[in-house]
Amino acid sequence: MSSQEKTLLRVILTEGDIRKVTLAKKPDSVDNLVVALKESLELSYNFSLQYEDQDFGNALCNLTDISELQDRATLKIIPIIELVPLHREEVSDESASTADTEILSTCSQERKTQWPKEFEIPSFTVDVEYRLRQGNLAYLKDSTYLKITKEMKHDILEKLAETMFSFKAYPTNDDYAQVAAALVNKHPCLLESGSSTGWGGWKNSIKFKMGNFRSKMRNLGYPDVTINGGRRGMNNPEAMPSRKHIKKPKKCEINFLPTFPDGHNDDSLELVRKEIQDEMKMRTPSSSLLAQKMNLTFALRRKEIVESTPAISDVLERWPALFREPQVCMEFNRITGKNLKQEFYENLDRHSSRFMDLFKTKRGGSWSKPLFFVDCLSCSEMMTRLSSSHV
Repeated sequence: MSSQEKTLLRVILTEGDIRKVTLAKKPDSVDNLVVALKESLELSYNFSLQYEDQDFGNALCNLTDISELQDRATLKIIPIIELVPLHREEVSDESASTADTEILSTCSQERKTQWPKEFEIPSFTVDVEYRLRQGNLAYLKDSTYLKITKEMKHDILEKLAETMFSFKAYPTNDDYAQVAAALVNKHPCLLESGSSTGWGGWKNSIKFKMGNFRSKMRNLGYPDVTINGGRRGMNNPEAMPSRKHIKKPKKCEINFLPTFPDGHNDDSLELVRKEIQDEMKMRTPSSSLLAQKMNLTFALRRKEIVESTPAISDVLERWPALFREPQVCMEFNRITGKNLKQEFYENLDRHSSRFMDLFKTKRGGSWSKPLFFVDCLSCSEMMTRLSSSHV
């Protein structure tokens, strides 16, 4: 076949996206064929090619020699994920920068941030992103909705559930609505024509997929969801109802029930707990040692508190260091990811004027001391203004 003759190809992008491509002439190398297909199919990512080899019953084989390409051949595009190498100097710098934070690195907490105010839709697989990009262009051109396949919808929902689980295992109804709205805002081709909001169906699908994702994580032993396992079902009809007394994080908790640190279990962490007790018996306990060991045993402590809900006296006996002021602040940070003192003072500043107005309306009795405090503040504020006016 002359290199000037047209070449007709059947190209498989995904199982649901198979296209017919006509090239003006047969490329003289596999690399040139890849370039031609990129231009023809408008692909922005790198890929390799496989072809159906007639010698093996049309089974797919890697295309390495252009002479193996026949007219009307079937090709399959295999996306290539490129990894950025990490230089040795960068590894050394990172190791040095984390050396001073060894206490935090040994902690088992996994979630680092609260649920975001604006949920950012993650990137999907290469083929899904390509089809969404094409669908968005078509929607902007003539308001055409994308007809997605079952496989594509599964990939989208799976990625959304994985991202949501990284923030919380049990999202609220408003969280589901926020994610669904963010999805159609970023990809308007996914809008639902029969929905008043445009995303009602997506919200229900995300909620259902999140339940399935929790089941999968429960089978993997993830503590956040295994604690609610063993509920009533076909194989366990006498157990607690599935929706009763669900143990899940409160609004500000991001590390409700973290996993144990690598290489540790109940027995090893129990030994560390006893070391903490022994250290607390010293006349002057080491603050750095307590901080390190309390951070290490965070998962064990949360497991005891969440599963057993012990009395405060029992917690004080087993975890005496937890009632020291530095550890109160650090435990608050481990659970919520926030600075306790900073949160307290910011909220106090926010409501201080209201407190002062409230104190001024009261007279006598137990309110005399707060009123004296308010008078002192007022005098101090007046003196500050007078001094600033003379500067």
